[in-house]
Amino acid sequence: MQQALAAGVKFFQYRSKSGARKVIYETALILSRIARNGQACFMVNDHADIAAAVDADGVHLGQDDLPIEFARKLLGRDKLIGISTHSLEQARAAEVAGADYIGFGPIFKTSTKAAGQTQGVQKLTIIKNSVAIPVIAIGGINQANVQLVARAGADGAAVISVVLAAPDIRFAAQQLVSMWANVRRDT
Repeated sequence: MQQALAAGVKFFQYRSKSGARKVIYETALILSRIARNGQACFMVNDHADIAAAVDADGVHLGQDDLPIEFARKLLGRDKLIGISTHSLEQARAAEVAGADYIGFGPIFKTSTKAAGQTQGVQKLTIIKNSVAIPVIAIGGINQANVQLVARAGADGAAVISVVLAAPDIRFAAQQLVSMWANVRRDT
């Protein structure tokens, strides 16, 4: 996380699908403090209760997680709630339910998780034009396609393996941040 912070990344999500809840809590507590010290936003994936316990900035939910309205009861109005979506219907439903942002995808093929059929940048643009909340592109985003995602209108891009598998995490993150900024500057 420190290397990504140094590269200019300002939004982090802690995702642990198989860890014991106590370990997830303890790790989230450490990461929350690091993010706060780095003036970055920190989200916990799936676990609204753990997000509340570590005073994270919010929770990112999946379609099979706690419904948004119950996560809101746990977290209050001042915390962010995001949710992964895979269709226009899910995106609109998330907005109506009170999500602060949506993740949409997978935009490209991804090996990180089984996320269904790829959506592509054209559908990303449709989603962005159909909801009033921020849209974060998810799935298979890397240096070869991050600019396509930015041009399609996404407010941000979620990346995992392209940064964590890189020999130099800071350089990989810096490259993506720079490429994103270049598109934003030109539009």
